[in-house]
Amino acid sequence: MLQLPPLSLYIHVPWCVRKCPYCDFNSHQAQGDLPEQEYIAALLADLDQDLVWVQGRAIRSIFIGGGTPSLLSAAAYRELFAGLQQRLTFADDIEITLEANPGTFEAEKFAAYRALGINRLSIGIQSFNDDCLQALGRIHDGAQAQRAVAMAKQAGFDNFNLDLMHGLPGQTVAQALADLHQALAFSPTHLSWYQLTIEPNTEFYKRPPRLPQEDDLWDIQEAGLALLAGHGFEHYEISAHALPGRASQHNLNYWTFGDYLGIGAGAHGKITLPQQQEIFRTQKTRLPKDYLNADKKFLTASQQIQHDDAGLECLMNGLRLQQGIPLAVFEQRTGTTLSSVAQPLARARELGLLDVDENIRATERGHQYLNELLALFLTDD
Repeated sequence: MLQLPPLSLYIHVPWCVRKCPYCDFNSHQAQGDLPEQEYIAALLADLDQDLVWVQGRAIRSIFIGGGTPSLLSAAAYRELFAGLQQRLTFADDIEITLEANPGTFEAEKFAAYRALGINRLSIGIQSFNDDCLQALGRIHDGAQAQRAVAMAKQAGFDNFNLDLMHGLPGQTVAQALADLHQALAFSPTHLSWYQLTIEPNTEFYKRPPRLPQEDDLWDIQEAGLALLAGHGFEHYEISAHALPGRASQHNLNYWTFGDYLGIGAGAHGKITLPQQQEIFRTQKTRLPKDYLNADKKFLTASQQIQHDDAGLECLMNGLRLQQGIPLAVFEQRTGTTLSSVAQPLARARELGLLDVDENIRATERGHQYLNELLALFLTDD
C-alpha cells in the first residue's frame, strides 16, 4: 500500500553572472539588477498553490539551487523565509542548504544568511587551478575559491559541501588530486566529486574540448577515491562523499523516492497522494520572464507516474546509493513489490550486479558498471 513519504522543498533561483559552457541547468545570465522583490513574491505565490500537497507534513530539508542563489541579498532571503515559516512547518532538525559560487561571496551577506537559519552551504568550486577554471569558463580564480571557503567558515558554517569536478580540459592526474588535497585542507563535511560530462544544449557540446585520456581518468578516479576514504569520507552515492552523519539529507530524500515541492522558474517536484494511490511529477514554467508574468501559470506540466513505472523509477534513484534502498521503503513509497521489476532484477542478480536482502543495492561490481545495471531496467518490456 502506497504510504506518504517525507517531504522536502526545492527552491530554484535561475540567474547567474555568466552561463558556464558545460552547464545544462536552467540558468540565465543576469542583465542588470535582479528583480528580487518580484521573484520572492512569485515564489511564495507559487508555494501557495502547492500547499495542498503538504498533507500535514513538516519540511525535512530545503535546498536552494540555481543558477547562483548567492546572487540574492540577505534581505531577499529574510523576506522569503518569513513567508515560508508562515506557510510551512519546519522539522526541528531541518537541513537548509544554499548553493553559492566563489565569485559572489561577501562576508557580511553570508553571515546574514547563517543568522536566517541557512545551516549548510554547497560551494561551487569545481577546481582550485586557474588554468582549469579558465577552461571551464568560471568567473572566479583559485585564490577567490580559497577565500570563499574561508569566509564561509568565518560566517559560522560548520556544515558545508565543496563541489569539485575532475577530468577537466587539459587536467593532469596530479592537478586533479591537488584539487582534492586543497579541498580536504578546509575540513569540509561533504564533497561532491564527479567527472565532467559533455551534455547536449551546452557550449561544450557544440565545441567539445579535449579531455584527458581514459587511462588518466581511471587513475584519477582510483587515486581520488582512495584519498577520500583515507580521510574518513564515506562514498555514499555515485559522486557524493561525506563524513559520518553528514550526508546530504535533501539528496538522500531524493534518492530514496521521497516527496519534494519544487518552486521557482523551471523547478521540478514529486508528490504522493496515498488516498488516490497516485504519484506524480510537477514542473514549473522555465523562463524567468514567464515565471514573473502574472498572466501565466506557474505549473506547466503534471505527469502521473504509472503504477508499473513507480518501482522502476525508485530503483533508478536508489541504486545510486551505496546502501541501496530498504525493501520496506521501496514497497511503501511505490505501492508495489519487487514483482513489478522481476525480470530485470533476476537478470541483474544473475550477472552479479545486484543483491537483495533487507535492502536492494548494487554490488561492488554493480557500482562499477552502474550504467549497464540501470540499462537492464530501462530496457525491460
